[in-house]
Amino acid sequence: MNVLFLSLMQYSTINERDIYTDLLREFIRNGHHVSILSPTEGSETLIAEENSTIYRVPTGKIEKTSFLQKGINTILIEYRFIAAIKKHLSQVHFDLVLYPTPPITFVGAVKYVKERDRAKTYLMLKDIFPQNAVDIGIMSDHGVKGIIYRFFCRKERQLYAVSDHIGCMSQANADYIIANHSELNPHKVGICPNCIEIVDKSVDAVTRKNIRRKYGIPEDRIVFVYGGNLGRPQGIPFLVECMKTQKENNQAFFLVVGDGTEYPVLEQYSLTEKQDNFKLMQRLPKEDYDTLVGACDVGMLFLDHRFTIPNFPSRLLSYMQAKLPVLACTDPNTDVGKVIVEGGFGWWCESNSTEAFRKTIASVLQSNLKEMGDSAMSYLCQHYSEKHGYLSIMKEQ
Repeated sequence: MNVLFLSLMQYSTINERDIYTDLLREFIRNGHHVSILSPTEGSETLIAEENSTIYRVPTGKIEKTSFLQKGINTILIEYRFIAAIKKHLSQVHFDLVLYPTPPITFVGAVKYVKERDRAKTYLMLKDIFPQNAVDIGIMSDHGVKGIIYRFFCRKERQLYAVSDHIGCMSQANADYIIANHSELNPHKVGICPNCIEIVDKSVDAVTRKNIRRKYGIPEDRIVFVYGGNLGRPQGIPFLVECMKTQKENNQAFFLVVGDGTEYPVLEQYSLTEKQDNFKLMQRLPKEDYDTLVGACDVGMLFLDHRFTIPNFPSRLLSYMQAKLPVLACTDPNTDVGKVIVEGGFGWWCESNSTEAFRKTIASVLQSNLKEMGDSAMSYLCQHYSEKHGYLSIMKEQ
């Protein structure tokens, strides 16, 4: 089977480690050929590897640029992808088109290949846009900004309509889509969870000690780590308020690693408060970050309480493969906290109460972290391996 994957991720090899390349390698292991269209700010590049080809398509800046430039280039990406398909893949008949959100502007490219090849189309829904942007004040559903909102709503409906199947990250995701899109046949909406090729990223006692010394992290504290994007969806101002409740906690240490638009908020707090059990670090290379996580004790998730759409952060998986239990501090609409608690590998509290956070931290410090960490790895293997993602997609073909 020939598979076409459309992505906003910038890939240079199929052997990169993330939720998409891990899944695509499983397709390759099962005898399929994978073609990837990936954006680049540079010149056009073709990268051929065993049973896969990456076509890096010039799209202009999409990341780390102005909102206007990002918006224009995101809208234009479908036309640039169509041109690349016509140029490089005119002789390839595709059986399956895979594409995640974001963005929702792949619809033209998906429709082109679907009609040309009568290919099956599968949307991996990772982002419910534009409603998520409205929830946290980035976009508005009325006034002048409402014009942009309605444009993206049309694109969203078109993308869902052209998709033969929509794979959602969790049951709450699927329920939301069915409830808010009555035009869809609910039978085309199912579950395709975030998944990875599972590698045990836990570390032994010696490595743990060396890593903590390397990064200036206390060896005698329970270390809570939060890693990844530090943007508006993560509710960073609330995270800061939570840290204030822990100033006198001499058992715990809080480590934040990442970057994003809200990084300066944390940086200002770190410089001003000089809290001795809080440390902020900029994003690390993936392997270094994974090793650092393995030297910690508890992973943390934060989501803005204003969300009405159910997010399911993929960073959860990096904690689980390091055998860390997880503390989720989120809005009540996502079911990630429910999964964590019912799976026996963590805790949940709402992201609107610093007192609830304080009490949850106290509970964590009284728990058997080793046992819960082992449960996290077990749950990961049972539910979120790349094989589960592959089978979720293939059963619909």
